[in-house]
Amino acid sequence: MARTTWKPAVVAALALLSACATTSGGAPAPGSSMKTPLEYPAAPREAVVDVIHGVPVPDPYRWLEDAKSPRTQAWVTAEDRLSRDFLASLPERGALARRIEELARVEAMTGLPVKRGGRLFYERRGAAQEKAVLYWREGAGPEKVLLDPNGWSKDGSASLGAWSPSWDGRTLAFQVKQNNSDEAVLELLDVDRGERSAVDRIEGGREAYPSWTPDSKGFYYSLYPTDPRIPEADRPGRIEGRFHRLGTPSSGDALVHPATGNPSISLTLSVSRDGHHLFASLDFGWTSNDVYFRDARKDGPWIPLVTGRKALFRPTSWNGRFYVLTNEGASMWKVVSVDPAAPDPAGWTTVVAERPNAALEGADVLGGRLVLRYMRSATSRLEIRDLDGGGAIEVALPAPGSVAGLSGDPLDPEAFLGFESFTHPLEIRTLRVATGATDLWYRTRVPADTSPYLVEQVFYPSKDGTKVSMFVVRRRDQKLDGSARLILTGYGGFQQPMLPYFSGSRFAWLERGGILAVPNLRGGNEYGERWHEEGMLAKKQNVFDDFIAAADWLVANGYTRPERLVISGGSNGGLLVGAAMVQRPDLFGAVICTVPLLDMVRYHLHGSGKTWISEYGSADDPALFPALRAYSPYHHVKKGTRYPHTLLLSADSDDRVDPLHARKFGAALQWATTGGPVLLRIERNAGHGGADQVKEAIEQGADAYAFTLWATGR
Repeated sequence: MARTTWKPAVVAALALLSACATTSGGAPAPGSSMKTPLEYPAAPREAVVDVIHGVPVPDPYRWLEDAKSPRTQAWVTAEDRLSRDFLASLPERGALARRIEELARVEAMTGLPVKRGGRLFYERRGAAQEKAVLYWREGAGPEKVLLDPNGWSKDGSASLGAWSPSWDGRTLAFQVKQNNSDEAVLELLDVDRGERSAVDRIEGGREAYPSWTPDSKGFYYSLYPTDPRIPEADRPGRIEGRFHRLGTPSSGDALVHPATGNPSISLTLSVSRDGHHLFASLDFGWTSNDVYFRDARKDGPWIPLVTGRKALFRPTSWNGRFYVLTNEGASMWKVVSVDPAAPDPAGWTTVVAERPNAALEGADVLGGRLVLRYMRSATSRLEIRDLDGGGAIEVALPAPGSVAGLSGDPLDPEAFLGFESFTHPLEIRTLRVATGATDLWYRTRVPADTSPYLVEQVFYPSKDGTKVSMFVVRRRDQKLDGSARLILTGYGGFQQPMLPYFSGSRFAWLERGGILAVPNLRGGNEYGERWHEEGMLAKKQNVFDDFIAAADWLVANGYTRPERLVISGGSNGGLLVGAAMVQRPDLFGAVICTVPLLDMVRYHLHGSGKTWISEYGSADDPALFPALRAYSPYHHVKKGTRYPHTLLLSADSDDRVDPLHARKFGAALQWATTGGPVLLRIERNAGHGGADQVKEAIEQGADAYAFTLWATGR
């Protein structure tokens, strides 16, 4: 859950209880029910109750919010040991780990190449490497290593984050992270000498995505506060816009835009390719933003482009005009052209009109033309047009799937695009913008035969009758008799679409007869901004209804049956599966809940929570508190309920979604359930995106799939 490219009190009158029982001494036989429960670490329920807008809200595990307390640390250590011992004993785990390793230990590009000043920069991970290496080359010259994070720390905890070369290709700005967390230090490196600058070092580089000036002598960026006295949840409101000039200490970086003081508003600076215009975007979450611009050549005054409108505006400046991607009056988005000398919206000209059957996901000026990324029925379309909207060319893609990014330059006639689908590994193609022709530049080779598998798209009705689309991946010869194991996964929020995407480890599941289902839930943007708005704030329950309806449809149509049905989701998707399992515990056999958000009454008080208020609302708001309280998974765990087998996957250095959510929910489930095990596995030296080492991904994948197979073996 992130803004880029990726979001209570307690039961009085309850006695102090801990979920203790005798242990079975290991995992049961495959697919069998547990005859005796695991002996969970003691987790006392405390009589903590908040009264919010006159409503008593119990929070028996408030003490687990304090990650630094000795008893929380002891409890977490014991939970992780119990979970790992249980998972290690599962009968298919070894075979799964070996197969996932075969699928993961392949050479792979991680992202698209970036061309700067006749130089090419790209990340590639070798089959035997844990982390990707950043390479560069001059034209068609030999490949050279620029940064190799594999040697940055003995335990692999130091990571390479985002990176950005200057326009002349001679300087690289890059983030250094610890434990793959969001926190980062921005450093600079001389590409020719391969030397890091001892002067240019920016602490608070978490949101520092450099926007380089065309002369490559400096860049604009957002400075994240590092003062430990500022509460974590309030720090986003202290982000400042600054300018860094190469060769100078960051302490002297000029203030370009002050902090907003509001942690729910993000600030982003970007300068045009020609250095003429500087934009400042103040984003009010994921629904609206104000945009200002100024003449960057003389540090002119900020001029409003658009303010106070309930819509989103994403401007690009080129050849003296602004091209703005917007959803104002166009739920499926459009592109307008603006004269900077007369920026009043009344004078804007539409150059790419809204389409009723395809959502416009992105609009880039590349090679002097508009390159447009559409989503039609949750699959990608790519189109190129002249800047006035004419001369449309549709780019032929290899198959129905998704465009996994574009990389290019308004001055360069050639760009790069990524493409993938459920059964088509990522490939990178060069795109000739003038003609729309593409050529293969790189293809990922995965040791899996994808030909036996069918990708179908189905449509089903949600609770309120809304038609929702869903992808289903299965063997072509699979009988729909309800016997198959099926993983249902989704997200449903923050305008994030669930388009066809490739995962090599997934074949360890498919090869065992498993099915994958991915619905396009409301809250995403597969069908435009209206689709997003129907799954946020007071309408968030629509997302859970869409997901539950998908499960009901799959069961009714013979794809699986409840005891063979697994739901899986991470971050906002962790909230999704948490809500689904407490609302319909009878419908699922197992749950994989990763770095989740589960206490919706107090989420905004921790981590990056305040940046998500525009999406979820806040319990401080009396109008939205009832909706949050109504679906908050943690607050609806009921004693004596047979909940599905549950595996909670958390990360010790997650500074985006605080791990307290997994801790509190796990403790509540262990106390309440009469069903199978509730496990809490903690990934060490890992952030919200997990650890960035292949071996860790293999281990976690083996644990998750082994648990899933065991739990659905009946």
